[in-house]
Amino acid sequence: MAKSVIKVDGMSCEHCVKAVSGAVGAIAGVSGVSVDLGAGTVTVDHDPDEASVETIKSEIEDQGYDVVE
Repeated sequence: MAKSVIKVDGMSCEHCVKAVSGAVGAIAGVSGVSVDLGAGTVTVDHDPDEASVETIKSEIEDQGYDVVE
């Protein structure tokens, strides 16, 4: 398992937390998602062979948020 911390812009409320957590949590290979609105980060516990960081970032962007490199 890997732990990835992804910087995300545009998250500001509990709806954002639920949208990102639900979408990322539904990806096969993801075992945990934690959103920190104050820091603007999403921490994801995942199996990198099943859920790559690129797949996770793409899902966050599909929800309408900007991933910061």
